[in-house]
Amino acid sequence: MVIARSHLATRAALPVMLLTLAGCSGTSPAGSRGLAANSLVGAWRSKLQFSSGPFAAMKDLEFMYVFNTGGTMTESSNYDGAPPVPPAYGVWREVAPRQFEAKYLFYITKAPARWEEITSGGGWPPAGHGRFTERIQLAENGQSFESTITYEAFDSAGAPAAGSGEARGRAMRIGF
Repeated sequence: MVIARSHLATRAALPVMLLTLAGCSGTSPAGSRGLAANSLVGAWRSKLQFSSGPFAAMKDLEFMYVFNTGGTMTESSNYDGAPPVPPAYGVWREVAPRQFEAKYLFYITKAPARWEEITSGGGWPPAGHGRFTERIQLAENGQSFESTITYEAFDSAGAPAAGSGEARGRAMRIGF
């Protein structure tokens, strides 16, 4: 009798388990071709050229991105150390098939006036923040994208500051 009840409970639970598993993704984040064809999820490397603003003089600017499931993202550049700034953090969303929008922020730092400020622990104090708004067009194969970026600068009080600009980018998916 105990065996019969256990068997019935297992048979009743099986459809629920199968439905639950059907909703799970079996793709891996790195190099999944099925997911890559229509999603930004994953890691990317982009070459950018600003046509205006303080970044226009940089001819070798690159961004590395990670777009996470759920709509968050992280960006870092090959210039994060000059002057020292942390990576940018933000959000992204799909606005149409293979078209996305990302908005991400980073802190701006102020160069110390004297070397002694660095050696005494003053470092590079906060001087506001920057905001990137990026429009992304994913290629049909999902392995590259082209984008346009608007950069806006804000002072420590959050008011718009001088130094905004626009750029175009071309990115390739990082994979195995």
